[in-house]
Amino acid sequence: MKILLVEDEAKLVSIIQRDLTAEGHELSVALDGTTGLQMGLKGDFQVIILDVMLPGINGIEVCRRLRQSEVTASILMLTALGTTENVVSGLDSGADDYMVKPFSLAELNARLRSFARRSGIGAPTPNLLQVADLSINTDERVVKRSGKIIALSATEYRLLEFLLRNRNKMLSRIEILENVWNIDFNMGTNVVDVYINYLRKKVDKDFEPKLIHTVVGMGYIFKIQEG
Repeated sequence: MKILLVEDEAKLVSIIQRDLTAEGHELSVALDGTTGLQMGLKGDFQVIILDVMLPGINGIEVCRRLRQSEVTASILMLTALGTTENVVSGLDSGADDYMVKPFSLAELNARLRSFARRSGIGAPTPNLLQVADLSINTDERVVKRSGKIIALSATEYRLLEFLLRNRNKMLSRIEILENVWNIDFNMGTNVVDVYINYLRKKVDKDFEPKLIHTVVGMGYIFKIQEG
């Protein structure tokens, strides 16, 4: 599902982002109420996860304005204030459901599945990973970019899947060695750089935007290049 997360706690954002991306959802993030409102009005989101206590415009007001503008996305409110009054305020503003912090990721995913059933949206495809126009079907081990099937070796595939599952995160060569080659120490090998180069030629060279980026002196990051 296409989801907007409006939350100002950076640590919680990181945790939710990693989990929902791994579950096959497409996630956008706003760190304050004003930005969240703008994105919610412009974006075609199926679900909006909305914190109550936000910088700028609070979550209750954001929800109210979204509903006034006839935004039909399912809205899940997050609140540290679990009193009946606060829950009622959130639901009355137009929210479909609420969760009290702290909550488990299992509960969050259950709420999202419930939204999918109610709205007729198919459950997210757990075997499909996607960034921009690059997709991996992890059941069939099929990689596509712009609809074109990309032939990869077994090692190239493992490396690409690891990068994709950790999108937007800087990965050191040691981390990559540990997870792709099961090597837990630096052997002085440049095998990571060699295979990154192989992948770039196959999945980046003839396409835009570029997705595999070097972080000089540190490692690599898989993300959509801004600008």
